[in-house]
Parts: sequence; structure tokens; C-alpha cells
Amino acid sequence: MTSDHRVELVLALDSDRQVSAGSPDALAAAIRCGADLHISTEFRHNEHVDTSSDNSELVRELAEFPATYLVEDRWVAGIMTLRQPVGLPDGFGPRPSMSFFMYNQNGCQAIARPYLDRVPSGRGPGPSPPGTPDMPKLHELEQWDAETNAPSNNFIYDFERYDFLVRNNWTEVLAHSPEGDVISGSALDLGEALAAGNTVKVGVRGLCDDLVAPENPAVEHETFVQVGSSYYYTEQELFIAGSHPLVRVRASIPMQYTNRGWDFGWLLLRSDGQVVRRLYNPYTLEFCDSNSRHAIRWFTR
Repeated sequence: MTSDHRVELVLALDSDRQVSAGSPDALAAAIRCGADLHISTEFRHNEHVDTSSDNSELVRELAEFPATYLVEDRWVAGIMTLRQPVGLPDGFGPRPSMSFFMYNQNGCQAIARPYLDRVPSGRGPGPSPPGTPDMPKLHELEQWDAETNAPSNNFIYDFERYDFLVRNNWTEVLAHSPEGDVISGSALDLGEALAAGNTVKVGVRGLCDDLVAPENPAVEHETFVQVGSSYYYTEQELFIAGSHPLVRVRASIPMQYTNRGWDFGWLLLRSDGQVVRRLYNPYTLEFCDSNSRHAIRWFTR
């Protein structure tokens, strides 16, 4: 693992989503160590933004994926958690919403778009007929909940290239079971790292297991997200942290959005394995608090 802040290309796909450099194993190894993920893509303006335009200029996009998933310890997906829809080159999209784009390591993509303007929705959740976008390079796979406040769809867009870039400079300081039993490191080490001004990130196992239907087995997964505020109780040696916002998605290979298979919110995580979740239901536009226990790995930088 590197000790500086250099960004490294670990996987590149061509326009046919075939590996042109690096490898999926290298990407998984980096995410397993808590690495930050950015993905760079290229597209033509009149193929992706405005198909009525005669501007065929090549546009290079670099996007941050603050929440990452490692599924079955081998498959990587990243989610944009802070993005509002943009209308290039000079504005935002027509309705305020979040644009939870999700990219898989094989180039399969998806988006969930919870609307934030509280406009009444139409019919209830369920499968929706595929759209007919005027984009030859956009291939829709399936749509869900199109007439609700939480539409989503899975698709492939044939970008000119996909570059998976990582900054792999986190150090694992503590790992524990859901009951808080220490596997490696210590909460004291984590507290000392906090006192030194280090940033903290977590890898939470099984965070989305409750999104699985009762008749289906949960898929092994680990969710990575940075934390904001952190607290260390020096006598109890108890570390507590509030996460940045994240999107929870039912784990699968590839990762996909499905009806009632996702939500988003914040976590309050403790080094004894307890996690308090404040989650936003995108269909009802309501928050709900809940508790669960998870094995967590804690990283510092």
C-alpha cells in the first residue's frame, strides 16, 4: 500500500467494456484496503448530452464515488452519493433530486433518483417499461418505480473508455466482530490516530442484509464510507463516529437497483459493533432510525 496521495490507474475498460489495462483483481485489492475510488469516462457531447447538437466535442468526466462496495470479496461497485443532476454545460436538471449513479467494475451502470421537491407521485412502486432514449449508445436493461418519488434503472452507456482510479493510502487500525470482539488492532490506536488529526474510514460487513427478501440468502458484502465527526471515550476505550451520507443497495453481482432494494442515510458507528442507522425511505420521504450490529474495519489516513 502506498503512503502518499498519488492516484493509480488499476483498471481500464475500452468502449466494448473489455479490459485494456490493469485488472479487476487489482481494483478489488485496492478497495479491500479502503482505497478511495474515482472513475474517468469519455463521451461525445452530441451523443450523451444533447443529441440534437452538432457539437461532437469529446468530453472527459471524472466522478467521485464516496461509497464503495466489495461483494463476495471480489466484485467492486461504487456509488456517487453527493450529486445533483446537471444539465451541461450551464445548469442543473429540471427537478431537484439526488443522482445516485452506480458503476460496476464491468462497466454496467445504474441510477436511483430520489426526488426532493415533494411533488405527488403517480402509481405505486413496481417494474416499469423501458424508456426509449434518443441515445444510440445508451442501452437500458430495466426500469423500476418510474411513477414514484424514487425511480431507478439499470443500463449500459458505451463510453469511449472507463478508467478506475484509486488513492490507496489508508491504514487499517482496528477490526472487530459484530459483538465488538477485537480481531486486530485496538480502539486505543484508533483514538490516538484521532488525536493526531487523522481522517477515519470504515468498512462495514453485511450492512444491507435487511434489504434482501426473506426467502433469499444474503450476499456477502462490505460497504466502505468515510466518517465526519469522531469521538473517543478515553476511559471506556470506545470509539464512535458519524458517517458521511451513503446509499445502501441490496448486494448482488453485478450491483443493481431494484424495487425497494435501496435506501440512503447516515450511520452512527461504535467500536463495540453497534450501528445506529438513520435511513431515508425514498418512497415515503420519511426518516426512520434503527439499530444493528456489524463487523467493522476502521481505517485512518
